[in-house]
Amino acid sequence: MQPANIYQYKVWDLPVRLFHWINFFAVLSLLFMGLMMLFKKELGITSLEARIELKEIHVLIGYVFVINLLIRLAWGFIGQRFARWSQIWPTKAFFAELKAYRGSIKAGKAFHYAGHNPLGRLAINLLYLLLLVMAVSGLVRAGTDIYFPPFGSLAASYVAAEGVSPEQIHPYDKTGTDAQHYAELKEFKGPFGSVHLYTAWILLSIILLHVAAVIRAEVKEDESLVSAMISGRKGLPGKARDMDEDGSSQG
Repeated sequence: MQPANIYQYKVWDLPVRLFHWINFFAVLSLLFMGLMMLFKKELGITSLEARIELKEIHVLIGYVFVINLLIRLAWGFIGQRFARWSQIWPTKAFFAELKAYRGSIKAGKAFHYAGHNPLGRLAINLLYLLLLVMAVSGLVRAGTDIYFPPFGSLAASYVAAEGVSPEQIHPYDKTGTDAQHYAELKEFKGPFGSVHLYTAWILLSIILLHVAAVIRAEVKEDESLVSAMISGRKGLPGKARDMDEDGSSQG
């Protein structure tokens, strides 16, 4: 039974909670596979077959990640109030609210929010931007490296020599390819690989900061953020600024 001074709010609907946990495990898995590919020599992975298998597993997990992200992007337009982009994207009054929130933290009496607090909204916007960059750059590399959908058939057709079927083109094998087109594709995909790699490191840093912020909120501010992403209900030690007096959402 919750203490009398704990306010309970229904915040996250089921699609948002499913997205969060699927995304969490997918991103961790992708980062793990990415590290394996990055340090394959140190791990003793030297054969071409093993390298391709690692890439294929990485891409298959990536499809789960991308599909999950696309569903979440769509849900932001049709879901319940706290799932909507209007509650995530900065609005005209956002920066005034951010200033007030930072002031409340400095005063030692941080404002409570049923949804994301202003700092959390900034972090979420950055996070979604990084996820989108990872998705696009990853799909491009999946198509140009191992000829996987949605761009694989286009890439294979481009590098295939005249009279050679795209189905005969194999990853990391120049057999049956046009030398000039193969070189051009390699030059084209290079920047996408760099963006994908550096974004992954930034994303890992953001995840670590996110975990630290969640722990801080749980310990210092008594906000049940983790359990809220399981049950959908958030417990707060004070009234939420983004809810009406009767517990319904404002706006």
